[in-house]
Amino acid sequence: MLLTDALLLDYKRCRRRAFLDIYGDPTEQDPPSDFRLKLQQKSRDHKQQILATVPHHSPRYPRTDWHAAAQATLKLMQQGTEYISGGVLLMPTGDGVTLLCFPDLLVKQPGRSNFGDWIYVPTTIKLSKRPKPEYKILTAFRAQLLAAVQGQWPTTGSLILRNQKCYTVVIERWVPLMEQLLSECIETLLQQQEPEVFISRQRCSLCCWYHSCYAIAKSVEHISLLPGVTPSRYQDLKALGVTTIESLATSTISELEPSFGSSVAFQLVQQAQSQVQNRVLLYPKHYFSILQYEQLERGNGNAKISADLPNQNSLPTASVELYFDIEAQPDLPLEYLLGVLVIDRRTETETFHNLFAEHSWQEGFIWLQFLDLVERYPDAPIFHFSKYEVDTVKRLATLYQTPRHIVRPLLDRFVDVHQIVIDTVTMPVESYSLKNLARCLGFEWRDSDMTGSQCVCLYDQWLKTGNHSILEIIQRYNEDDCRATYHLKEWLVNFFSNTLPNTLPNTINYQNLA
Repeated sequence: MLLTDALLLDYKRCRRRAFLDIYGDPTEQDPPSDFRLKLQQKSRDHKQQILATVPHHSPRYPRTDWHAAAQATLKLMQQGTEYISGGVLLMPTGDGVTLLCFPDLLVKQPGRSNFGDWIYVPTTIKLSKRPKPEYKILTAFRAQLLAAVQGQWPTTGSLILRNQKCYTVVIERWVPLMEQLLSECIETLLQQQEPEVFISRQRCSLCCWYHSCYAIAKSVEHISLLPGVTPSRYQDLKALGVTTIESLATSTISELEPSFGSSVAFQLVQQAQSQVQNRVLLYPKHYFSILQYEQLERGNGNAKISADLPNQNSLPTASVELYFDIEAQPDLPLEYLLGVLVIDRRTETETFHNLFAEHSWQEGFIWLQFLDLVERYPDAPIFHFSKYEVDTVKRLATLYQTPRHIVRPLLDRFVDVHQIVIDTVTMPVESYSLKNLARCLGFEWRDSDMTGSQCVCLYDQWLKTGNHSILEIIQRYNEDDCRATYHLKEWLVNFFSNTLPNTLPNTINYQNLA
């Protein structure tokens, strides 16, 4: 069996993915999305930009003939080639596994090796902002195969990331972690031990096995579908014998508190209860003592919890309200669409304004349009979902030198609906994204399969083709995001008015709500 550096990297990120790459049914793989293809192309372009800075040579060999490739790479190393790109290194093991790696760049340095008074050190090129541990482990793996070929371990390697930031990898530090990971990977693959499914959306969303794994997780109502259950927390829950959503819902806070702390324990239990009961539960932003938890769990009906809950200032209802959403192209970087939905209760009208930059140089123009629009309604709160909008307004204000006396009162009008949700309620959803929350409450996007990442790809197409039908799709999606935020905010107002007493903050008996 061939065990490649890419497979080992997959195993580090997700053991199940590495297993499926070898033993899975290829027909169950998702076709690559436009966004995934875009990222892959960006990664290739980044690598080529780095390689273009050095006079490198590449081995020539028949396609997929790895033994010939390794021999061709060895020949270049024996010749003392300064920079070798696209090299291939092979190392057989004693258990029927052959290790195979494709170092992005091998760099000649002074030293003693089988070749003479020089050695090679590995350089790993990744399109990443951070020098992640997994990339350092990957570099150590490549160093191991390199040592088998040249008879000498390199002491360091290099990791080149986005914007050509270069980091030194101390090989000795990462070898033990690499060897342990490699041993576990070989054991899993040789014994064909299928790893348990675990859904981690940020990591899983771009994986070709996502829908296959999600279907399995959904069929068994796997606990990883619960917001807040991270891989590390799942291991802690399993150690406590809590492996299902139902068992978590019936767990006591005092049982979980030693492993998670009282606040996280409460969050996990209430999230499970919301899921099992399929209803929204009030969730306090500030937590009380474990003694109060235990009083509630023992059935003390007199135990009460003081919590900061939303009032009319944190979630205002005004005669005019603005709902704001942004579409961006991070590669440029460019905020190309500032969408604002104006809800005017005085005239009972809803008007959507799509401030669109058809070209990158128009960003400053739509920023001025946005300032002009919001100034027409100086008392209107500006609702948005997540802090991205606030951060972007600050960035644009700095970039286009907007006076502080304009920016400060503008920022004071922003209301983050997402923050209010996570501070005050627990909902029976798989994640607290806008799509999950709004769909849980009955809202649906007109283009149901559209995502923000797809909008990034569509804008690329617009720049290349000038096809106005593409603009219509992007603008429709942005408008629906604004309307989904409006739908969510209105639901929150109704929920609080129907659930809470008129005077806030107040004392709430959580036993009666659970």
